[in-house]
Amino acid sequence: MNDKGKIITGLVIFFAILTLPFWFNLGKAAPVPKPELSAKAKAAKQCVRSTEYMRAEHMQLLNDWRETVVRDAKRTYINEHGKAFNMSLSNTCLDCHDNKAQFCDRCHDYASARPYCWDCHIDNPKGEK
Repeated sequence: MNDKGKIITGLVIFFAILTLPFWFNLGKAAPVPKPELSAKAKAAKQCVRSTEYMRAEHMQLLNDWRETVVRDAKRTYINEHGKAFNMSLSNTCLDCHDNKAQFCDRCHDYASARPYCWDCHIDNPKGEK
């Protein structure tokens, strides 16, 4: 029963190895990406919802749109300012945010998010470059 010192030393080494990745990366977090808006998005001056809402809730909005279009056959969304939008990722969102790599992918890659939107939707619906 004189192994108390060995047990404590083993626990300290185990804890050090367990927390090494946290200590190694302390203060080295990547900066939050800044998505680039297209000229059309800058000219529009207004998105479907506020910037803060879209940053936090855009996926919920897209899910709600999908449910409404598929189940209720309603295709028009009226925002809080009374402006009507077509409920379409390809024709509404990507109309202004037309560069998927510069707008969508930057934040999704940073957050390690793999949205399934692109399984069905193409990233350039109008075929423009």
